[in-house]
Amino acid sequence: MRLATILVGGRPRPAVVRDDDRVVPIDTRATGLPGIRAIAAGGPAALERVLAWLDEQPAGAGTPLANVTLGPAVPDPGAIYTVGLNYDGPGAAPRTERPLIYGKAAGSVAAHGATLAWDRTVTDDVDAEVELGVVMGADGAIFGYTCINDISARDERLDGDQWLLGKSMPGFCPVGPWVVTADAFDPANVGLRCTIDGEPIQEGRTTQMRHGIAEVVSYLSQHLELRPGDLIATGTPPRLVTPPGPGRRLRAGDTVTVSIEGIGRLTTTIA
Repeated sequence: MRLATILVGGRPRPAVVRDDDRVVPIDTRATGLPGIRAIAAGGPAALERVLAWLDEQPAGAGTPLANVTLGPAVPDPGAIYTVGLNYDGPGAAPRTERPLIYGKAAGSVAAHGATLAWDRTVTDDVDAEVELGVVMGADGAIFGYTCINDISARDERLDGDQWLLGKSMPGFCPVGPWVVTADAFDPANVGLRCTIDGEPIQEGRTTQMRHGIAEVVSYLSQHLELRPGDLIATGTPPRLVTPPGPGRRLRAGDTVTVSIEGIGRLTTTIA
C-alpha cells in the first residue's frame, strides 16, 4: 500500500494512493488514525483498518494524483537518523566497522515538489544525496519505505565539524512522495538514482550496502529507542565521476530528482 500525506485546506491529512494514482484522503474519524505516525504505531491492525475502510469506498473515490498537493510523507518524524559511508562503489571511502550514525533535525523535512531556499551567507556549498528511507513502526518493526534526499552542507566547518547543523536547515530533508508499506516492498536489490536537471550524479543499488537495513535497525536499537514514525536514511552511493562530477553543488534554478525502484521519484527545486 502507498500512504501519503496530502494538504487539505493547508492541513496535513493521511491518504491512500491507489494503483490507478487516485488519492483517497483517509477518514480520520472513521478509522481513528489521524496521520502516518498513528498508522505506523498501530502496526498490522491499523493497516487492516485502513484497508477495510478503503474497501467501502466507491471505485471512483479520490482525486487524481496530479491534482493534489503532497506534504512530506512523514510530516512529523520523532527523529531522523542517517547512516554515513554505507555504500561500496568506485571512489567510496573505507568501510566502517559498525554503522556510522549521524542525524537531521525533524524540522528539516520537506515535500515532493517543494522549493528549497536557504541563507547562502551561512553556506553556499550544498549538495544532494539519494537515500532509501526506512519508516519505523511499533515495537522496533519496519513500517515502510520512502525516498529521502539527504541534502547537506559541505563546508568544512559544517560537514567536517557540525554535522547536525549542516544537515538540518529547513527543507534539507525532502521525504516522499509517499510511504510504501513493508509488505509491499523488498529493499534487497533496488536501484537508486539522483539527478540534477536530468544529469545523473549518483547511481547504485541497495546490494552495495555495507551495513544492511536489519543490522542498522538492530545497532540503533542497542543505543536508543526507535519510535513509530522515526526515519532512518540508510546511506547513499558514491558520487559519479562523470559530468557534472562529484564537485557539482546545488545552484538556483536546479531541479533535483531522487528516485528509487519500487517507490517513485522525489523532486526538489532549488531557489
